[in-house]
Amino acid sequence: MSREYHVAVVGATGAVGTKIIEMLEGSSLPIKAIKFLASKRSAGKQLTFKDQPVIIRELVAEEFEGVDLAIFSAGGELSKKFAPEAVKRGVVVIDNTSAFRMDEKTPLVVPEVNADALHQHQGIIANPNCSTIQMMVALEPIRQKVGLDRVIVSTYQAVSGAGMSAIKELESQLTDMLAGKSADDVTAAILPCGGDKKHYPLAFNALPQIDVFGEDGYTFEEWKMVNETKKIMSDDSIKISVTCVRVPVLSGHSESVYLEVKEPTDVATIQALMNEAPGVVLQDDPANQLYPQALTSIDKKETFVGRIRRDLDVENGFHMWIVSDNLLKGAAWNSVQIAETLHQLELVRVP
Repeated sequence: MSREYHVAVVGATGAVGTKIIEMLEGSSLPIKAIKFLASKRSAGKQLTFKDQPVIIRELVAEEFEGVDLAIFSAGGELSKKFAPEAVKRGVVVIDNTSAFRMDEKTPLVVPEVNADALHQHQGIIANPNCSTIQMMVALEPIRQKVGLDRVIVSTYQAVSGAGMSAIKELESQLTDMLAGKSADDVTAAILPCGGDKKHYPLAFNALPQIDVFGEDGYTFEEWKMVNETKKIMSDDSIKISVTCVRVPVLSGHSESVYLEVKEPTDVATIQALMNEAPGVVLQDDPANQLYPQALTSIDKKETFVGRIRRDLDVENGFHMWIVSDNLLKGAAWNSVQIAETLHQLELVRVP
């Protein structure tokens, strides 16, 4: 446990990368040296780590020589190219993209839920989708206690999940529309999905599309939540349906979740489970209008749960509202938690 690590952050200048650096600064992970890697255009620029200057270096395979642990957040294609190169050089990789999430040999990990899966890693560990992570933190204690039969979730996802360019586009749209421009006259070049044919304004809007559409009318984002939930919980029998929506919120993903449990329970029991669950903060006092909000989740590591209530028609059905900072627990903090857990379990090594 006395080992110290040479750590690399890949995609250090991005929205998630900057949060990873921030989380590492306050982490219990013993770091002896740190390296920031990014695109060629960012190479040579300077960032800081614990008040010390660090020059950004270009992302090339040779930069992983001597590195023990690397956290990737630079896009799926770069992860597919460089993560295996890093592993060849003895690096343990924690990847924030979807590149390896459904790979059979790659653990998909939320430390509060399935940390034991880290024992099976072969050099790469995948960080789940941001919306999946916060839902898993809240639902796993319920599954453990009374079982889960069905989950129906609608997400209200912040624009920061689409990156800095999407944030800037939303801010520009809001400014233009408040100045009197119509929705048809504002610039929309990114959302709902940069890779799709049409783009729409997010300002004063809600877009029921995140990522491109796949089979059966579901988007890739929705399929991610379906497949990742079953993999993390190691249970293909859970019935799950998802609708993912982008809303004009800067940070903080919100989710309306309906669940059906297998054994009899009540609201008080579920509230007690949330109070005891690691990483969860219960905010559930309707009489005093206390419930989770995106604004109050910003810069918090926890997942917030409230509005817990029994369904009016289904005896074993319950509703809840789940909120978390998508850049922290949904990405950067979960990645750093994985790194800390790897250290605690002495698994920062390529088998």
